[in-house]
Amino acid sequence: MLIDAGLSKRETQKRMAAAGLSPDTLTAILLSHEHADHAAHLSALAEEFNLPVYLSEGTAEALTDGLRLPRVQRFCPGQRFAIGDIEVAPFVLPHDAREPVGFRLEAQGVKLALAVDLGFLTNLVKEQLRGCDCVLLEANHDREMLRQGPYPWFIKQRVMSRLGHLSNDALAEFLEFDFDASARTFILAHLSQNNNSPEVARMTAEQALERRRGRFPLSLSCAPELLVTSRRVPLGPLRF
Repeated sequence: MLIDAGLSKRETQKRMAAAGLSPDTLTAILLSHEHADHAAHLSALAEEFNLPVYLSEGTAEALTDGLRLPRVQRFCPGQRFAIGDIEVAPFVLPHDAREPVGFRLEAQGVKLALAVDLGFLTNLVKEQLRGCDCVLLEANHDREMLRQGPYPWFIKQRVMSRLGHLSNDALAEFLEFDFDASARTFILAHLSQNNNSPEVARMTAEQALERRRGRFPLSLSCAPELLVTSRRVPLGPLRF
């Protein structure tokens, strides 16, 4: 399945090919929310690949081109459903969209959780990240880089708000105090081009895991593999 549709048909096909995948293998599109960087090419991709689109009721109402989607399946956050042999559990995220969600996916005993575009980690989000083999979580910005960066102040306020985006420090706090160490692979995603860097995000996460090891020496017998996504080059494939 394809999660979100912010890239054009050409770019989506290019990146799938680079990862050794074919659009012919897709069976559905899952949409997290209506913002353009996640949904701008939704109709084009759904039509091109003849795919059903799964999205929340609020997201469907917020989409300006929702009526042009060929096949729509609406879900309610908190209610599980299946796409083929993959069980999907959508959960609410705190973000300034109509009804944004993250996803917990399970198939053949493998569990993966994905949460991007969220202002802070609620107890619900933390619970959904527990017990997963792989966690993909937003590391959007370095707070100091954001404060000193080129964005207008009102955008900086939005990004830093509890309905904005997760900072490196907020993710590090989760890794140090709330991470249950189940995940063997932990992916830092949705990095800002202007207000973060892969090196800074990785270093902040590594330092948090090291502090956790010192604070709870028995809780982290094996540190997860830390991966950082790129804006230009696809990551993967990952096998479990």
